[in-house]
Amino acid sequence: MEDELLQMKNLGKTSAQWLHAAGIHNAADLRRLGPILAYRAVKARDFRTSKALLYYIAGALNDLDWRDLTQADKARLDGELSRLCPNPKNADCQT
Repeated sequence: MEDELLQMKNLGKTSAQWLHAAGIHNAADLRRLGPILAYRAVKARDFRTSKALLYYIAGALNDLDWRDLTQADKARLDGELSRLCPNPKNADCQT
């Protein structure tokens, strides 16, 4: 069976494995959650990832290379993450 997540831009083997472990198995799951909640689901599993994964997911959902996200796009994502995670000391909110 082919992994649908691996067919999306920016998502490699490791990020797909993390997403699967977080209960995200295909593009529909990823779209339903969106980049912020998907990123938080991975972080909640204690995987050693960085905020770059947030940008990879956002790019994948828009069929863009993550490097093509604008600074405004990244700032918006960072702001949304901060609003959902006002206390970054929480394990699932650490970036």
